[in-house]
Amino acid sequence: MHNSELWYRAPAREWTDALPLGNGRLGAMVFGGVGREEFQLNESTLWSGGPYQPTNPEARPNLAAVRELILAGRYAEAEALANQHSMAVPHLQMSYQPAGNLFLDFGHEAVAGSYRRTLDLDTAIAHSRYILLGTGIGGDGLSFKREAFASAADDVLVTRIGGSRPGTLTFEIWLDSPQLGAIVPGEATTRLDFSGQNFGKHGIAGQLRFGIGVDLRLEGGSCERRGNRLLVRDADAAVIIVDIATSFRRFDDVSGDPAGLLAARRSAVAGKSYEDLRAAHVAEHQRLFQRLSINLGRTPAADLPTDERIANFANGDDQALAALYVQYGRYLMIASSRPGTQPANLQGIWNKETRPPWGSKYTTNINLQMNYWLPDAANLAECFEPLLALAEDLTVTGAEMARVHYGARGWVLHHNTDLWRATGPVDGAQWGLWPTGGAWLCAQLWDHAEFAGRAVALVRRLLPVLTGATRFILDILQPLSGTNHLVTVPSLSPENVHPHGAAICAGPTMDNQLIRDLFDAYLAATSQLGETDPMRDEVAAARERLVPHRIGAAGQLQEWLEDWDMDVPEIHHRHVSHLYGLYPSQQIEPGTTLAKAAQRSLEIRGDNATGWGIGWRINLWARLGDGNHAHDVLALLLSPDRSYTNLFDAHPPFQIDGNFGGAAGILEMLVQSRNAEIILLPALPDQWTEGSIRGVRVRGGIEVDLQWSGGRCTLVGLRSGTMQQVIVSEAGRRVEITLQAGVATEIALR
Repeated sequence: MHNSELWYRAPAREWTDALPLGNGRLGAMVFGGVGREEFQLNESTLWSGGPYQPTNPEARPNLAAVRELILAGRYAEAEALANQHSMAVPHLQMSYQPAGNLFLDFGHEAVAGSYRRTLDLDTAIAHSRYILLGTGIGGDGLSFKREAFASAADDVLVTRIGGSRPGTLTFEIWLDSPQLGAIVPGEATTRLDFSGQNFGKHGIAGQLRFGIGVDLRLEGGSCERRGNRLLVRDADAAVIIVDIATSFRRFDDVSGDPAGLLAARRSAVAGKSYEDLRAAHVAEHQRLFQRLSINLGRTPAADLPTDERIANFANGDDQALAALYVQYGRYLMIASSRPGTQPANLQGIWNKETRPPWGSKYTTNINLQMNYWLPDAANLAECFEPLLALAEDLTVTGAEMARVHYGARGWVLHHNTDLWRATGPVDGAQWGLWPTGGAWLCAQLWDHAEFAGRAVALVRRLLPVLTGATRFILDILQPLSGTNHLVTVPSLSPENVHPHGAAICAGPTMDNQLIRDLFDAYLAATSQLGETDPMRDEVAAARERLVPHRIGAAGQLQEWLEDWDMDVPEIHHRHVSHLYGLYPSQQIEPGTTLAKAAQRSLEIRGDNATGWGIGWRINLWARLGDGNHAHDVLALLLSPDRSYTNLFDAHPPFQIDGNFGGAAGILEMLVQSRNAEIILLPALPDQWTEGSIRGVRVRGGIEVDLQWSGGRCTLVGLRSGTMQQVIVSEAGRRVEITLQAGVATEIALR
């Protein structure tokens, strides 16, 4: 059994047992039931509501009063005033929605022990196989096989069902949806269509129309339509093609034609055989997936079903599960974020609830960014594209929010956004009145540029986004009384409450870190492009006035301007916002005094947290160079408490950021890069003494192949798109080398 397969001995009972398929736009959760197969369906642009701009005209007139209360230390009063006047209207955002469910009713049972359900990550195909009860066993029994995939090549969901004997396939097909709408009446015996309308929410009317189309192809047998069902009788095999379309065109345009889109894609695939559809799907998936391979060793535990491996990982004898987790994270990224689609939200593209947890939105005080820690290192740079497109949209909607709420130029993003690119403070001041979500998004975009070797075309595309975010920050920074410092106020350290009965504050450590990275990105981009914008001088001067890192009495890196860390109501809080400077930022260099203070903060905060919180901690311990501690935290993530049987991350409930953050953390344990230096095996745990990785990417646009034995590198290969000088280091060994563009280079460390 290869190291890119999830497998189970039984069908899914719960949604979090089902297996995910996706092509960036379409998503499906496949249950693999014997008597009834279920596909729970999603489409990335089906959200509640419609275009809206939640500005609040009361925000700016009350801004000065909120600031004065904070700077006077009257935090609870400031938070109360902000809740009354500073929040977006509405103060909640729209939510990602399920499209519907496709059911296949077979009405039969499987022979005990004959069932097997798999997800092959290498081909992105879900399979289920079983022998029909009452037909014999072994070679005599009637067996059925199903396979399903979401094709990015043809932009449809495809499943094929076949029996081992001709004329033995009999089942019914039906479709429903939790959205407003109905099955379209008709006489067609090989087609079902649903036409629907999305829900409104929080006072915003539903403005999206959508459709689901189901097409049936039979090999032998017959089909009839009975009401809203298709009845298949005595077929050899059946192919079912599913598509979903909405009227969404852009965050401010819902004039699309769902019926026309469905018809166009139907026509495009009509002449293609199942074999052609399958081959095109596999080729397109493998174009991305096969760029990286990873081997951390193998034991007999790797032959067990995936749910049993999760239950046993803490025993320490299944290092191959960590490698599978990396590949599963890459699979989920390919499946939920491709050029031209929406970015991966809190649940990627998989959601069954009309009222999903946290709206299944884009939470921008960690979760959206964590989703995109993985693709650059994992050699999936194209999958980053939807995040950049989202940022470009936010420069439009965020500019109006900046003007109305702050009287500022540029653009702002607070701690959440949605399909409609709302940028206002939501959920209450304790969570929402944090104006540096845009700064973090820009820092993430600039790191993407660093991984790409700062290609000129990409830097030029990023500059307007960086410029607008920088302009906004310059306009809102306020002098800190009695000092030469500039601070954000009002702000907060995401989602933590300080000892004064509030979250709202001035100049939290994370803001200062984020703004440094934003300013540095802007200065680097303008310098590279030869821009002489006079704002450069203003940025450089403001950067010098940001509050430096402070170390508290407990030896910790302070989360706030004041030394409050040991007196907070929740000392083991899931967020470690003030450690952004260590990871994902590179402001805090390992081995320094600040790194030791960050480690002390991490020790105080503790290892156990929500799923994504554990994912962040893996990366932090990896950045600190403590591989064994990082592996201990990984064991918390790969446990039944934090991983469902299908390997989805359990916050709980399901959030996909833990999958992406955990996978990124494993790569961070193996390879890091900073300042033209590639650090090999910086946090290798004792359990991974032998292994290899091929195709991991580092900053500078370089791919790395690496083998190790006895915990030391034995072979290093590098490929660069440009000529450049780099330092390669591992355990005190260092070599400086000039890489030639497009030339593979092997090096020996001394």
